[in-house]
Amino acid sequence: MGQQIFHVKIGEEIKEYPRGTTFEDLAREHQSRFEDDIVLAFSNGRLIELQKEITEDCEVEFETTKNDAGHKTYKRSMCLMMVKAVYDVMNNPAMKVRIHYAVSKGYYCTIEGGQRITEELLAKIEGRMQELVNLDIPIAKKSVHTDDAIKIFHQHGMYDKEELFRYRRVSRVNIYSMNEFEDYYYGYMVPSAGYLKYFKLYAYDEGFVLQMPSVANTKEVPAFEPQSKLFQVQKESTQWGDMLGIETVGALNGQIAHHNISELVLVQEALQEKKIAEIATMISSKPDVKFVLIAGPSSSGKTTFSHRLSVQLKANGMKPHPIAVDNYFVERDQNPVDENGKYDFESIHAVDVELFNQHMNALLRGEEVVIPRFDFIVGRKDFSGPAERLGPHDILVIEGIHCLNPLLTKDLDDKNKFRIYISALTQLNIDEHNRIPTTDGRLLRRIVRDARTRGADARKTIDMWESVRKGEEANIFPYQEDADIMFNSALIYELAVLKPYVEAQLFAIDKDCKEYLEAKRLLKFLDYFLTIGSEHVPKNSLLREFVGGGSFRI
Repeated sequence: MGQQIFHVKIGEEIKEYPRGTTFEDLAREHQSRFEDDIVLAFSNGRLIELQKEITEDCEVEFETTKNDAGHKTYKRSMCLMMVKAVYDVMNNPAMKVRIHYAVSKGYYCTIEGGQRITEELLAKIEGRMQELVNLDIPIAKKSVHTDDAIKIFHQHGMYDKEELFRYRRVSRVNIYSMNEFEDYYYGYMVPSAGYLKYFKLYAYDEGFVLQMPSVANTKEVPAFEPQSKLFQVQKESTQWGDMLGIETVGALNGQIAHHNISELVLVQEALQEKKIAEIATMISSKPDVKFVLIAGPSSSGKTTFSHRLSVQLKANGMKPHPIAVDNYFVERDQNPVDENGKYDFESIHAVDVELFNQHMNALLRGEEVVIPRFDFIVGRKDFSGPAERLGPHDILVIEGIHCLNPLLTKDLDDKNKFRIYISALTQLNIDEHNRIPTTDGRLLRRIVRDARTRGADARKTIDMWESVRKGEEANIFPYQEDADIMFNSALIYELAVLKPYVEAQLFAIDKDCKEYLEAKRLLKFLDYFLTIGSEHVPKNSLLREFVGGGSFRI
């Protein structure tokens, strides 16, 4: 009996390969056709790790570190290697590595257990990581029963993972290892350490940053550029989680299952309200401020935040008036277009900057101004509304994606401005080594809101998400450090509330759609969470902007 042969189509070419051939063998054969490193394969409608053997006739495409899935695979695998290197260098099971959140182009990490982070220690860890790369240590994968996985995690002192899987309905768990070191990671991994050539460690704050290449340049570690304001608001949110005793999804699930979830919700909401009140007090202490400028990425909760801030400003004796920058769009026939000839509504040049500055300065001088309302159906501004005039205690609360761009307010004196950056910076992680990307939380918020308010299904929202993020990179993120204050709108419990709203929408995406793989990934992610009923969410919560039923007319 001859050896079994499989027919594999790559591009226009079909070749025969014997049983035992791996997708990594195919990747090596075709790597010269790609500028960036191949790290995953795509075959028969699913992503496949390169370690896996071919078991049937198939058509194969490759995912490189230039692709979103490939880039995430590189960073995830790098985390495993970094944690392995720390344990090798420290040789102390009492030490715990914790991966927190994104900083610069990497992840901020700490080592818990009394170890001071020094340049000498980081040099040793970095050196060990390079050794693992040079040795090309394999990243092995095994599937074990969930009960056995829980025992393994307990033995390794990984109690957050032990708690996580107590609430998982799956029967088996994938465990990855490098030599004797075992760990759990959510998502695909590269076959070996030899793929992980580009990294750098930087001491920062109380820990260090694992800096990695970006999608824009996959073979070069960019300069470390810390964003101190963003980092501090992330650190504060993490401290909130620590105070509540909820650092990971497992801890949240434990609270949902065994405790009064209403108290957790109310305490988290109280922490946010306290922060909003502090911001309002800061503004009221600056008598020259007449323009509160609020910017943030999609689904950050800008609208509800502006309403809640207005309530607190009123409590400080001020009279806030909301203004949406979107009402100052240029006429549709003047709107710029992108490289594909489509209207670019996220460009600063889609805003009538000159008219906006004229109106704001006129209000500052005490003159009456008719604020336009933009009619999105006909694509023109409507000036039929009542005239506005600023009194001594009046203040404008202005919301828009360009509010931190100095061009928008180029003719306004800085002393009259107070800039706020708001984003949903997820402080909850799956476990100590698996982050929840901030963009995932915002995407889930957006799917729920689009379905409720715009009649858009999840497939459409996922399809446009890449374009939305591209606009944020160009128009919002470059200016975030210019804010006078930052506000984190993420709620530690929100994904448990969003889960029942979004699951059915994701299941509705057909396997033949290009958005199916992302929907499948999000469904797997949501499976980690127990649910919380929306009846526990206060009417003025930022989360109500997405699930509905809130106090404010949005």
